[in-house]
Amino acid sequence: MASAVLNPINSTLIAVALIPIGQTFGAGPAHTAWLVSALYLATAVGQPVVGLFVDRFGARRVLLTGALIVMAAGIAGLFPISLDWLIGVRVVLGIGTCAGFPAAMAVLRRRAEETGQGVPARVLSLLSISAQTIMVVGPTLGGALIGLAGWPAIFAVNIPLAGFSCAFALLWVPRDAPAAGRRASIDVLGIALFALCLLALLLFLMEPDVGDLYLLGIAVVLAGAFAWNELRAARPFIDLRMLAGNAPLLRTYLRQALSFVIVYSIMFGYVQWLESARGLSESGAGALLLPMSAVAVLAAAVSGRATGIRARLITVALALTLGSVLLLFVDTGTWLGVLIGLGAIFGLAQGLTSVTNQTTLYGQAPAEQMGTASGLFRSAQYLGAIVSSTLIALCFGTHASSAGLHRLAWTLTGIGVLLLAVTVFDRGLSRGAVASRPSEAQDGRRDPQRAKA
Repeated sequence: MASAVLNPINSTLIAVALIPIGQTFGAGPAHTAWLVSALYLATAVGQPVVGLFVDRFGARRVLLTGALIVMAAGIAGLFPISLDWLIGVRVVLGIGTCAGFPAAMAVLRRRAEETGQGVPARVLSLLSISAQTIMVVGPTLGGALIGLAGWPAIFAVNIPLAGFSCAFALLWVPRDAPAAGRRASIDVLGIALFALCLLALLLFLMEPDVGDLYLLGIAVVLAGAFAWNELRAARPFIDLRMLAGNAPLLRTYLRQALSFVIVYSIMFGYVQWLESARGLSESGAGALLLPMSAVAVLAAAVSGRATGIRARLITVALALTLGSVLLLFVDTGTWLGVLIGLGAIFGLAQGLTSVTNQTTLYGQAPAEQMGTASGLFRSAQYLGAIVSSTLIALCFGTHASSAGLHRLAWTLTGIGVLLLAVTVFDRGLSRGAVASRPSEAQDGRRDPQRAKA
């Protein structure tokens, strides 16, 4: 669980540091946005790859390796050579922090299979609460760290955190099966094609332009080559047949991506507006988000049940849509109490969305592919984060103004309506406790005749 929070904390600490880092290097929002996008780009590509390594080599080995990479990146961040250097450090952080979530999910699923228990709802809820707490407290903590030691402190904090992760992995994570994963073949070509395809797509999404449409063409070609390879591989990197036959899992990925386009747009775009247009300090902007943090943690704490999935997901979509609409009426003269209430609305959605979709994923993904499926789940989340960075850059331009915030709000409202439609019309969610039983795809693996039917 300690390793699982490394990614959320690095995702959110940076939120209040974008303005001071930009001032240090004379860069505007469009350039500093790469500090956000770089981590998400590395994570979106790396999560399913690291998830595969968890499935093949074991959670303990992967957790220790990831923690050491994070520690090295934390040390490198203490040397602010240039903005590009820091962007590179964020890439390394993204790779190192990939290990936590798929490893945690794989360990939980393995223990549940061994004991014959169902969904470990309380543990899943605790995992999500930990991540949510770090995620929503991140801006406040980041503001405090910057106030005490300057913005390099948001990189330095990774050194002790990675050390704790190593200690916890050694003490509490079960030893991996000796050499079992080493005998299993790795679909290297599939991994390479997937990474290059996603890289081309994300590079276009981060700075969309007519002149860069060739990147979409490259992504399509690579996607075709990836599909051809995966369908022929004896042990594919991503089981496309399983995904094609598991529409509920695909819709879970889509909901996660759409939700986090809005969540991260608020986390980074709204915070920049508070600092740049509203004139709050880094610590002041972080403190203003404390009510959002509290609501998110409480919402995550009460949403760990394996029942009531559909109602909670509809609540998420409604809250995100309502909050986006209310942003249209916010300007520099808006009363602070209104801003606090607005943050609480987004906090409700943020607290519910991850733990609910995570619980759904647990029941929909095959046990033997839980690491890879969990990695794809996080990739969907960070694809949403990258899209949010693009939206922020396009809507704000060189300055985080109220007019830019309103342009962002219109876009987020449209995304919220789409999320609501995807959720309301998902008949798979109305089956009851979707996460309380194995997925249909997993059942099909055990009974080929049933799968054909």
